[in-house]
Amino acid sequence: MDKASGVCYDMGGNEKDFSEIIMRRCRQLSALAVVWGLCTAVAGAALPAPVADLDTRATSDPRVRSYVLPARVVWASDGDSVQNAGALLRKRSGQVTLDASNPCVLDSRKGDAAILLDFGKELHGGVQIMVWHSKDNKPVRLRVRFGESASEAMAELGGAKNTTNDHAIRDQTMLVPWLGTAEIGNTGFRFVRIDLADADSFVQLKSVRAVFLYRDLDYLGSFRCSDERLNRIWQTGAYTVHLNMQDYLWDGIKRDRLVWIGDMHPETETIRAVFGVSDVVPASLDLIRDETPSPRWMNGISSYSMWWVLIHHSWHSYTGDADYLRQQREYMVNLLDRLSNCVGPDGRETMPEGRFLDWPSSENKPAIHAGLHSLLVMTLRAGAELCGVLDEPATRAKCLDSVAKLLKHRPDPAGSKQAAALIALAGLDDAARLNREVLAVDGPQRMSTFYGYYVLQARAMAGDYQGALDVIRQYWGAMLDLGATTFWEDFDLQWTTNAARIDELVGEGKKDIHGDFGNYCYKGFRHSLCHGWAAGPTAWLSEHVLGVKIVAPGCAVVRIEPHLGDLDWVEGTFPTPRGVIKVRHRKQTDGRIETKIEAPPEIQVLR
Repeated sequence: MDKASGVCYDMGGNEKDFSEIIMRRCRQLSALAVVWGLCTAVAGAALPAPVADLDTRATSDPRVRSYVLPARVVWASDGDSVQNAGALLRKRSGQVTLDASNPCVLDSRKGDAAILLDFGKELHGGVQIMVWHSKDNKPVRLRVRFGESASEAMAELGGAKNTTNDHAIRDQTMLVPWLGTAEIGNTGFRFVRIDLADADSFVQLKSVRAVFLYRDLDYLGSFRCSDERLNRIWQTGAYTVHLNMQDYLWDGIKRDRLVWIGDMHPETETIRAVFGVSDVVPASLDLIRDETPSPRWMNGISSYSMWWVLIHHSWHSYTGDADYLRQQREYMVNLLDRLSNCVGPDGRETMPEGRFLDWPSSENKPAIHAGLHSLLVMTLRAGAELCGVLDEPATRAKCLDSVAKLLKHRPDPAGSKQAAALIALAGLDDAARLNREVLAVDGPQRMSTFYGYYVLQARAMAGDYQGALDVIRQYWGAMLDLGATTFWEDFDLQWTTNAARIDELVGEGKKDIHGDFGNYCYKGFRHSLCHGWAAGPTAWLSEHVLGVKIVAPGCAVVRIEPHLGDLDWVEGTFPTPRGVIKVRHRKQTDGRIETKIEAPPEIQVLR
C-alpha cells in the first residue's frame, strides 16, 4: 500500500508506516490502558506496585492504539469559513504547544464551518482533536460524525436513509478545550465530518487524528498469485476479520459489535488461514456458551447453536487442543443430545424457533428447511467426531443414528444457492448437479456475503474451481471497485448500476451505494461496511488455490492440493500450531503444476 494513504504515529509521537500498521508487518510499541484513572501495563502483565491493590478489579485490554493522520480532505464548507484544511494532513507532534503555527481554522463568523476527512482505510476506534486557540480562549462545541462511507458521514441523524446511533454513537456534539486535546468515538469508520457547532465563533485545529484500536497481530498467512485482483481480495478479507478481532470476535465494528456465533464460522476459517491460533476464538465460543444456558439457543437462533458445534470441530481440527475441547464436554453432550432429537419420524429436521440461514433467504421457507436439514446433518457428523475425542460413545452413537434418519430425506433447495450449497456440503445430493442447476446459474447473482463462502465451498466440491474464482472476482471484487477497504454485511451486484463509490460524494443522477440500498436489518446507512462473515474468499483461496487442507488434528498431517484455474502461479504461507508452511505453485507450459513446499518437520505433507 502507498504511504500517501495515511501516516501513523506510535504512543510517543513517532511516525510509523501506515501500510505496515494495517498489515502488521512490524510490531507496535506497547499501549497503556487507563484503569480507574491510573496507568496499567499491557495485557497479561501485573499492575505496577503503587496500584497493585487494583489488581483484582482491573482487566487488561488485549488491544493497542495507534494514531492515524487523514489521507485527504474530501470536502469543506464554501467560502472562508474553513481555512488551511490541508494542514490537517501534515505530520505534527502529539503534544499541544504554545506556538500556534499553520493551523486549520473553522470560523463560523464567516458561515457554516465544516470539513470532511478521509482516513484512507476502514478503522476501528475514534478521533483525537487537538486545539490551539478558540474564541475568547473558551471551550467550543464541535459536532463529530463518523461514516463508513463519505455519504454516511455527511448525513443527518434519523434521516430518510436510516442514519442511526445504533450500537455505537456516530453523530454527537463534544466540547473541546482551548490549548488542549479531546478524544471521541468508539466505532467503525473511514470518514469523519467535523462542524463548528457554536455560532459566531472560531477554533484553530492543530490536528485531527484517528485513534486506531486493534489487536497487534502478525499476518502469518499470506497469498499472492498472478491476478492482483485476487490478491487484494484475500488481503481485504484478512483485514476485515482483523478489525473485528476486538476484545471478542465481533460481527461488525460499527454494527452490531456482538458475538454472533453463526457469523463466527467464516471468521474462524479466515483466522486459521491468516493469524493462526488466537485466544479470541475460544474466548468468544466460551462467552456464548456461558451466556446461553441450556435449553436456550445461541443468539436466539437454533441454527447458530449448530454453528457453535461446527466451529469447535474446525478449531479442534486446526489446533488439536483436546484439553480445551474437554472443557466443553458437558455443554456439548447436552446440546448434541437435543439436536439429535430434532428429527421427525419422516426423517425431516424439526428445528424449533429461530429458523434462520441468512437474511436474503429468510423469506424462502422451503429453502430454510433444506438448509437447516443439511446443517443438522453436518453438525451431528461433526459432533460424532468430537464425541470420539471426548470418549462419549453413547452420544456419538445417537448422533450417527440421527444422521442415518436424516439421510432418508432429500430436501429441495427451492432455487436457493444458500440451501443448495449446504445440501452439497452435507452430501445429500450430487454436488456437480447442484452446481450446474443452481449454484453456477447467473454467476454471482442471488448470493450473500455470508453464505457466499459456502457457495464457494460447494462449487469446489463440484470441481468448479474456475467458476468459483470468477465469482470471487466479480462479486467481492465489485466491492473493491466501489472503494471498499473491508467487505460488507451484504451486497448485490444489481446495486452497482449507476452507483457512486463510497469514497466520493454522490453526484447528481448517481445512486448512493450505501444509503440507497440494503434490506431487513441493514437498510440504508445502518448497513455495516465491515462485516466479518463476508471474508470467506480469504479462507477459500488459501484452502483451494494455495491448496492447504488439514487432514489430522493439530495440522499433524496436511494435504497440498492446488487448483490454479486460469492463474499462472500462486505462492503463500499457511500458519499452523507446529509452524508456518510455505508453498509455491507454478503452471508449466504443458499444464502441469510445479510445486515447492517448505514445512516444519513435525508436519506430514501429503500431495
